[in-house]
Amino acid sequence: MQLHKTLRDAMASGALLLALSGSAFIESAIAADKAQDDPVFVRIESQEVAYRPSGEFLRGSHPVDPPLAKITPERAFFIMKRQVTRGEYSACVAAGACRALDEVGEAALPLVGVSYDDAIAYAAYLSETTGDHYRLPTDEEWAIAAGSRFQDDGLGVTTDTDNPAERWLASYDAEAARARKVEAEPRPIGSFGENENGLLDVSGNIWEWTSTCFTRHRLDETGVASSHESCGVRIAEGEHRAYLTSFVRNPSAGACSVGIPPANLGLRLVREETTFFGRIGEIFGL
Repeated sequence: MQLHKTLRDAMASGALLLALSGSAFIESAIAADKAQDDPVFVRIESQEVAYRPSGEFLRGSHPVDPPLAKITPERAFFIMKRQVTRGEYSACVAAGACRALDEVGEAALPLVGVSYDDAIAYAAYLSETTGDHYRLPTDEEWAIAAGSRFQDDGLGVTTDTDNPAERWLASYDAEAARARKVEAEPRPIGSFGENENGLLDVSGNIWEWTSTCFTRHRLDETGVASSHESCGVRIAEGEHRAYLTSFVRNPSAGACSVGIPPANLGLRLVREETTFFGRIGEIFGL
């Protein structure tokens, strides 16, 4: 405890920096900070987005819109500027860490035809080979990074238990609007432009896996709230939110749990960041 207190006091006063100000220490700190400027990643820090939580929301036995709120990141995070490519995934396959794709394609094109399980395997492989920690974004993180391209899936209907058809009709209209033909063929990186946060091809024709599980929320007649999480179904984000079983690679085969299936399934990853000084703090519990 005394060592921790001494180190805390030293770091606050700058004494630790002076004591360890040899060239190797300074060079390591600078290199760590420069690594955060990797052009493959975008830093998301204070962006705000209107967001409805994912999953199903019930009042009694009747579905309702999830609550709408403004959300911002709990802490800054780094997310890939572009989607993972087929060539990058192929390196994981060659290393025996990922399952081979079902179809061939150009290495430079965005990766498609991967399940949630494949995405997790690729993130683990990349973490192991680089020494950094990569993971899928949560649904909230994806929405914040997507910004204005995040699609609100609320129907805007207040459930009337005497006329449930009102919501059914609104749901039908929403699905009919999404049923327009979407080009299934993957297109070169950048084909769908860049959003205001610097991400390419958000909500194009490739949906991206998130780590978020499907959850059913219920408010019963007495006002008691409950929820049930089902992680066999995960959320993919894109032109609209999709709920799919974790092993699905080809959503067009009817594997979408709810609504119109995505055209393609791919991914972009979040990289966990810790600066050199942050690592020093973690080591000593500061």
